[in-house]
Amino acid sequence: MSACEAISIYIHIPFCTTKCTYCAFNTYTNQESLIQPFTEAVARELRIVGSSAPGTPAHTVFFGGGTPSLLTPRQLDAILQAVTDSFVLAAGAEISLEANPNDLDRDYLAALRSLGINRLSIGMQSAVPSELALFARRHDNDAVVRAVSAARAAGFDNINLDLIYGVPHQTLDNWATSLNQMLALQPEHVSLYALGLEDGTPMKRWVERGQLPAPDDDLSADMYELATERLTAAGYEQYEISNWSKPGRACRHNLQYWYNLPYIGVGPGAHGFAGGIRYSTILNPQRYIRALQNDAADCPFPLTPAVAEWTALDQRGEIAETLIMSLRLTRQGVERAAFARRFGVDLLDVHGETIERFARFGLLSVDDERVRLTERGRLLSNVIFRELV
Repeated sequence: MSACEAISIYIHIPFCTTKCTYCAFNTYTNQESLIQPFTEAVARELRIVGSSAPGTPAHTVFFGGGTPSLLTPRQLDAILQAVTDSFVLAAGAEISLEANPNDLDRDYLAALRSLGINRLSIGMQSAVPSELALFARRHDNDAVVRAVSAARAAGFDNINLDLIYGVPHQTLDNWATSLNQMLALQPEHVSLYALGLEDGTPMKRWVERGQLPAPDDDLSADMYELATERLTAAGYEQYEISNWSKPGRACRHNLQYWYNLPYIGVGPGAHGFAGGIRYSTILNPQRYIRALQNDAADCPFPLTPAVAEWTALDQRGEIAETLIMSLRLTRQGVERAAFARRFGVDLLDVHGETIERFARFGLLSVDDERVRLTERGRLLSNVIFRELV
């Protein structure tokens, strides 16, 4: 990795008070006793990575989960201190924290701001009580309103709200209710995710057993189009398939992923990509904590004793990942000049036949500057991505 190439840092917090019925992320309940030793292990992992590439600049930090808002300000401070001790954190770095609305009061939020956390991502998910109950969420819509109000009072001026659509029994009217409630809170950023039925989740089991109807793809498409219309009318710019922001408020951390640029992942089950290596860490928190008590002298950047799997990407693999990630950017898509500088070859020389075929179908737009999804192509993006892998 170039010494001047700025990375992003993802910190996975695997703890939750309750497990949502749709969630397949690496999360654990009833493990509060592990939070403090976990905090110490994450700080050690960050220092190990930083010591193997001294002077590495970083420009974003993202606490994801799980539920990062279960950590105390002191625990978050210890992790951030390890970041600043181990990397050259840019002035004005974007530092995000995902949060459950129930965890957020003004004192806690003021403490987060004092630590330098300047972006908040609140898991709203829905404004409809029956949908929140189906998800086993531990908040209601009033809690979201209180959390956003408290965040504003604490000085947060960069807030993201998440919503989920394509939910069993969800109607277009219910989806409109959630959109309207979300827009009334005037977040700077919005993430809208189509429900996925993931292996091992209660939601998928219920659908397979016939206890819930399967998501309706046509209705989900209608919901997506309604959201696009409402958000555009409200002054939001769609910059990625699932993400909208007010001008200048796109998530810098997530852009690092979509450009397929290097990022460090720490914490149980985190993924990272740096130095041409893609890797993932140990899933189990107890095993993760024990692993980081081992000697790290022989770990090359970006690996640590907590890494479970890693692979060195060849150019073909990196090209495929770059295309899939960058095509998610609705306005920019894949910039052909940047692609040629990075890989030494023109995009159409690599995938010209496939790209031209999807362009004939009206799913891709191609010109001398870029290749990007059309509006219709966004609804069928997975079909295109499968062909480019």
